[in-house]
Amino acid sequence: MVKITDVARHAGVSPSTVSYALSGKRPISDETRLRVERSIVELGYRPHAGARSLASSRARVIALVLPLRKGIHVPVVMQFATSVVTAAREHDHDVLLLTQSEGEEGLVRVARSAMADAFVIMDVELDDRRLPLLRTLDTPSVLIGFPADPTGLTCIDLDFQQAAEACVDHLAALGHRRVALVGSPPEVYVRETGFGRRVAAGFTAAADRNGLRSTVLPCVDTPIAARAMAERLVREQPDLTGVVVHNEPIVQPLIEALMAQGLRIPQDISVAAICPDEIAEHAPVPITSVSIPSVEIGRRAVGLLMSKLQGHEAPESTVLPVCFTPRGTTAAPPLPRQE
Repeated sequence: MVKITDVARHAGVSPSTVSYALSGKRPISDETRLRVERSIVELGYRPHAGARSLASSRARVIALVLPLRKGIHVPVVMQFATSVVTAAREHDHDVLLLTQSEGEEGLVRVARSAMADAFVIMDVELDDRRLPLLRTLDTPSVLIGFPADPTGLTCIDLDFQQAAEACVDHLAALGHRRVALVGSPPEVYVRETGFGRRVAAGFTAAADRNGLRSTVLPCVDTPIAARAMAERLVREQPDLTGVVVHNEPIVQPLIEALMAQGLRIPQDISVAAICPDEIAEHAPVPITSVSIPSVEIGRRAVGLLMSKLQGHEAPESTVLPVCFTPRGTTAAPPLPRQE
């Protein structure tokens, strides 16, 4: 096993200099740091996590607050979590998982115990109760999601309002005149979760701007609910020709339920979704969609945290642009029937 003394001997410096190069506790010249780093790579030295933590007075751990509660699609949440864990390890940090239910008490407990150096917070509500605490803690944080007022915080997310607008603008350009948003489960809107509210706002704004008739319909995330929603749409909106779905688990079940009602996709009714690429690309008929870039968001959230931990300024708001991909589920609406 390679020891710190071996690295010091190879680099021609003292063991304490190697320690300073690893921890950043004291300044050393760029030339010396480069020599130490080359020796570490050549010898394959891996510093012990506990010693590294003591040397830097940091735990080298990120606390990730996961939203494991009703109305949240766990597979998508885990995409974000996996991305955060992977990016953290690239920066030589581990990840401590917390759940939303721990609330402010969990944040205080972790901050006071120094179990983690920073927080990544998910499932941010417009008026999130954790925000006043996060603004006062010495522990840096990055929010995946935007509250109503992001002042004094560091937030990153997809532009969900623009995502909905892109879907509606696409349907309007094809000639659709009546559209519906089949949205997240009702509890997402009741909690005023940021992404859900912004999708609904963007959908309605784009429909109004294009002169379309529109409806926003929350939907429980089960196949049974998808079938009931399809029946409701056909029964209550017979002139409906375009649907936007922001509810990952029911994207394909809803399409199948609409087809079971005798509608052809996209000849009779077009469907666009805001969902991960794997859902859209691997469907029997590839789905027109706005991608949810969970891997990119998680990676960049960790990058923002690393900048803050190193004492650098981080932007308050990082909004990822929309990637809209037309596929096989959208087309011009059917011609109106002649009387």
